[in-house]
Amino acid sequence: MDVVAPWTSPAQFAEALQTSGWAVLKADDVATVTKTPIAGLGELVPSWADLPRDTWLRDGGRYRSRRHASFVLNGDGVVRQAHRAHYQPESYNALHGGLERWFEPFSDAVATAAPFLALIAGFGRAASALKGARTWFVEAHQFRIDTADGIGRPTPEGAHRDGVDLVVVMVVGRHGIKGGETRVFQADGPLGVRFTLDQPFSALVLDDDRVIHESTPIQSASDAAGIRDSLVITYRRNGFPSPTTER
Repeated sequence: MDVVAPWTSPAQFAEALQTSGWAVLKADDVATVTKTPIAGLGELVPSWADLPRDTWLRDGGRYRSRRHASFVLNGDGVVRQAHRAHYQPESYNALHGGLERWFEPFSDAVATAAPFLALIAGFGRAASALKGARTWFVEAHQFRIDTADGIGRPTPEGAHRDGVDLVVVMVVGRHGIKGGETRVFQADGPLGVRFTLDQPFSALVLDDDRVIHESTPIQSASDAAGIRDSLVITYRRNGFPSPTTER
């Protein structure tokens, strides 16, 4: 049985990040916190059907499709950067760390959409409130996990940190699946929570220094293949992760 997410109100959002290192927002509360029109984000949903296969999966799977884009955020000013590789050190991603992985870029229609840029700026304000105002180096990932070949794994690397300052995991849609439970654990303690994010445009926000997270595998809920679409946005100080800037 799915466990209902422990929703955080907008009034409690900043305090929850400060005290526990994570918060979960309903879609309407994402709109309030980030000043982003959810209806505008909804217009971008068809783009998730046009994500190329992730060819870098070291477990041999074909269950993940994705696109990647990078931005620099100063205040509320979001500037898209030249396309670059996505990199994580092995210390943060034991399965895919140490690789410069080149994914196909976001479409211009998504990367320049006003609601999407407002979302980046809005969660950037949360990052600055938590960590101090600064220039943020932002990476965004569109993911589709499918069950066409059986089990799909949203986080094949298991419970992990991303090596950044703030992580936003937004569920865009779930169709015809079971599983995909979200789990959040203290990085240096015994406490953890688990729940299922199933409301479109609801979001988990994480202080990456203090918690680790994962999403459990998904399976089809019927004979037909199912999908789980998500948007992940990360914020990092001191430049984008690379082999020469490992934290």
